[in-house]
Amino acid sequence: MTLITALLAESEKHYPLIMPAPVIAGIAFAAFLVMGVVTWTYRDVANRHSEKFTKGGHDSHGAGH
Repeated sequence: MTLITALLAESEKHYPLIMPAPVIAGIAFAAFLVMGVVTWTYRDVANRHSEKFTKGGHDSHGAGH
């Protein structure tokens, strides 16, 4: 055998997964779904506290800090 055919023959080995492929896909989907829900819960946090950053607050007296 030549080197190329030996490498091709070596690459045809199949290694079993630890669980079926649809289960792995389901776990990945669930993980992305959880991350999406966590991101969605923080969608309006800056607007909830916007009164802290409006002009005319106590820092607008020109203290120069």
